[in-house]
Amino acid sequence: MNHRTRDWSLRCAALAMSLGLGACAMVGVSQIKPHDYANQRRADVIGSGSLSDSTVQALNVVALSADGCRKAFAACEDTLAQAPGLNDEQRLSALSELWLEQAIQADRGRSGTAMPDQTLNAFLQSARYAYAYLFYTARQPAERAFELRQVQVIGFYNFATERAVSRFFQVLPKLGTQWTQTDLAGWNVLRPETDIRLPDDVRVPAELIPASSLRFYGLRDVYRRDGFGSDFVAVAPPAPATDETPWQEPQYISVTGALMFGGNSLPQVLATRQVQLLGKDPYRDDSLAIAGQAVPLGANFTAAYGVWLARSGFASQSIRSLLGRQGGLTKPRILLMQPYDPQRLTVVMLHGLASSPEAWINVANEVMGDEELRRNYQVWEVYYPTNAPIAVNLANIRKALDATLQHFDPSGQARASRHMVLVGHSMGGVIARLLVSSSDDRLWSVVPPRPGLSPERRALLRQRLAPYLQFTPMPQVSRAIFLASPHRGTPYAQNRLARWIGNLIRLPVNVLKEMANLSDLLQPADGSDKQTPIRLPNSIDNLDSSDPFIKAAAQLPISPQVRYHTIVGVYKSHGALAQSSDGVVPYWSAHLDGADSELAVPSWHSVQETPAAIVEVRRILRLHAAALKQATPAAGNAP
Repeated sequence: MNHRTRDWSLRCAALAMSLGLGACAMVGVSQIKPHDYANQRRADVIGSGSLSDSTVQALNVVALSADGCRKAFAACEDTLAQAPGLNDEQRLSALSELWLEQAIQADRGRSGTAMPDQTLNAFLQSARYAYAYLFYTARQPAERAFELRQVQVIGFYNFATERAVSRFFQVLPKLGTQWTQTDLAGWNVLRPETDIRLPDDVRVPAELIPASSLRFYGLRDVYRRDGFGSDFVAVAPPAPATDETPWQEPQYISVTGALMFGGNSLPQVLATRQVQLLGKDPYRDDSLAIAGQAVPLGANFTAAYGVWLARSGFASQSIRSLLGRQGGLTKPRILLMQPYDPQRLTVVMLHGLASSPEAWINVANEVMGDEELRRNYQVWEVYYPTNAPIAVNLANIRKALDATLQHFDPSGQARASRHMVLVGHSMGGVIARLLVSSSDDRLWSVVPPRPGLSPERRALLRQRLAPYLQFTPMPQVSRAIFLASPHRGTPYAQNRLARWIGNLIRLPVNVLKEMANLSDLLQPADGSDKQTPIRLPNSIDNLDSSDPFIKAAAQLPISPQVRYHTIVGVYKSHGALAQSSDGVVPYWSAHLDGADSELAVPSWHSVQETPAAIVEVRRILRLHAAALKQATPAAGNAP
């Protein structure tokens, strides 16, 4: 190469370098921690308050920015809706999140005040764009099942629906019962469609509480089902107090709300201003039909139960009931945990002494939350005054259960009325066992002999006492579970504390009146040899292992049609199981020969609260449902 050629090459290289230095872009790389990456990928306007990466990228493609969209939202929306470079999924998901950001910003700090129409419109716009993305783009939701973006968009829809429905609830009940559609925030709102059934055929709940706003203490688990729609608790107006109706339908109902938008194609959905609320019962409905697709329906199965317990006042009322004070319970109540379903088997739970339905907090929640059990069972809880004698409670509970079954299933042919399961803890377990036992004439020995009574008075006395001392097994029951139940009583009832509490107990007024009538009946008609009035034992007396009633009742045979199981607590065991105790009930009292299974759990007397006992109850209920499924319909008996 000559001098002139080399000089020309150097000049070209220098020129290229100078041009390159002015035009090049520097790219660097760094590493981030795995959890930071995951958080960044999942972040969106709901979780982090910032737009998601997917929406920011969609804005970048059409030369927009998040700040620019906030300053000129209408122009931003128009650009996103029309600019090339984005497919429908990118476009619609970004618009849903942008509208949701607008709504959240406008809604923030307005707790306790009515939502303005502008904010409601923003939530509805967000829900509509999400709805269009999910059901009216080229791909079906199942084709995007593993995509994070679809999960985010479902979240946008559910959140926007929750807020919009809360605003609807403030307005729609005021429209009466005859309306079919109304204008709200520039939208044509159709009359809601619902299969929710409130007690006494009430159409409008007194409250509608978003389940996402609730946090519970004392419940071990919160059971949800992921899916389409927002979860609520519908609170029915208070029912009038009456002693005539022994059953009580749930006043706190699980509801899943969904917004349906008009139109059968993407252009129609994007142009519509028509919306309708669907209120679905998640116990009955597990999917919705939208655009020819079966869409899984979301649910929260714990929220309604938790609100009911939190507002019940059971803790103080159960003590007033035990002591017979004002405000306590005087008669048993059958409390339904969900709207009655004739196709679900019935589990009846009976609490123990000085207790209430709160004894079953986690047991009932686990049964209603377990998907397999929820498909097969509904839960009734018996709430009764624990100061009354066992025989009185037994008769009144049996009467209340019979009346409840007769009310909901007069023919007795529903699945709910057959092969019922009793679950009893402590004294509730003793009562449950007697509900499936035969007394014949074995309990008459507990009535003190009264010489000198006329045959007429003896016959009348027997007639009066027969409901308490003569009974047959409930034919509807085919399985029972007894937890820490003192079937043969307990020496603990004789200790100083138990006797002190027993002396504070006042029996229910209706029981005292009945006993006064019986005492009068036992007196000789001519007034001679006046007898000592009957002293009626209270519930603590009955649980004494030396009590005549508990000793006689322990010998009664359980129906051969009933399978039964025992769960016993072992507290600080230092020897053989036969010599153990749960701190209140000895093993020899809780054990029952002939049980299908027996589980000993390291626990104090409240064994039903332990995870091991709950797992065992769930196992037995699964076993029961599976056995019934395998049994032939013609068999007619429990498996």
